[in-house]
Amino acid sequence: MKTSEDRSAAIAVTAFPAFILVGTIIAYFFPAPFVPLSGAITYFLMVIMFAMGLTLTIPDFQEIARRPWPVFIGVVGQFVIMPLCAIGVAKLLGLHPALAVGLLMLGSVPGGTSSNVIAYLSRGDVALSVAMTSVSTLLSPIVTPLLMLALAGEDIAIDGVGMALTLAQTVLVPVVGGLILRCIFDTVIAKLTPILPWVSILGIGGVVFPTVANNGERLAQVGVIVIIAVLLHNVFGYLLGYAAGALLKMPPSYNRTMAVEIGTQSAGLSSGMSAKFFTPEAALPGAVAAVLHNITGALYSAIVRRFSSEIPENSGSNDANVVAPVTPTSN
Repeated sequence: MKTSEDRSAAIAVTAFPAFILVGTIIAYFFPAPFVPLSGAITYFLMVIMFAMGLTLTIPDFQEIARRPWPVFIGVVGQFVIMPLCAIGVAKLLGLHPALAVGLLMLGSVPGGTSSNVIAYLSRGDVALSVAMTSVSTLLSPIVTPLLMLALAGEDIAIDGVGMALTLAQTVLVPVVGGLILRCIFDTVIAKLTPILPWVSILGIGGVVFPTVANNGERLAQVGVIVIIAVLLHNVFGYLLGYAAGALLKMPPSYNRTMAVEIGTQSAGLSSGMSAKFFTPEAALPGAVAAVLHNITGALYSAIVRRFSSEIPENSGSNDANVVAPVTPTSN
């Protein structure tokens, strides 16, 4: 029988891609109302990350100290497997350079916090998922620009310092600010956690919809190849993430969590950063991933639940992050 947490998580993980998909279609056919939102993408990203910070608690960081090895493996896997997979998929499909750098950005941003609810639905380890997402997010202002500088290629100009400053502004400051407020006003903010997913969903829409509105013609030309590229990238992340955990002989619940964490990126952040530092076309992989990552996450959770009867000890240990997951890309 489904618990209230199951139902809340299922609603969040299905409502998000449905909202983004419908909004994307509207923005594609009726772009005019969404184009002016392009100038506010940075602020939408800050809202998303602030909402994420409000969901974090001190026990989330205590989890890092309790299980440093799996957290370390998950974060390293996130920042090694996904960028390299992005390069491989781009070469395999012969992507246009703008799309290739957008896919690389998607692989180089931190994990999406929709991974927390997908891990829950997949009978993964939610506390471990939250810890991995938190660490990768806090490291992103340093790691993401370094990855782009190292892997983007000589033909693409990378403003590493600008990226680091932008990520600090749009990720680090809002997340830390949200965490501080949660620590000070924990009781009050805990009551608000059910609305945080919907705040984040609106924020993702504010990033994705103007991206689509500004690139309707180009999206019509490259839409199929972008979907294929993002899907391959995502599936490789799931497979290699699970394999990494299995190779290191981690428990099955850890392996399921590793697959979700490594395969799911902060798609909204990827789209916003690509639009700011490259071309509008480079933002398309992130925009597509905002929908696709949550659909594949829902399918993954349905499959692994069918074949697993194991319910991990920490599957519901952080109810604030289960019932009120923040979904930046996943998304």
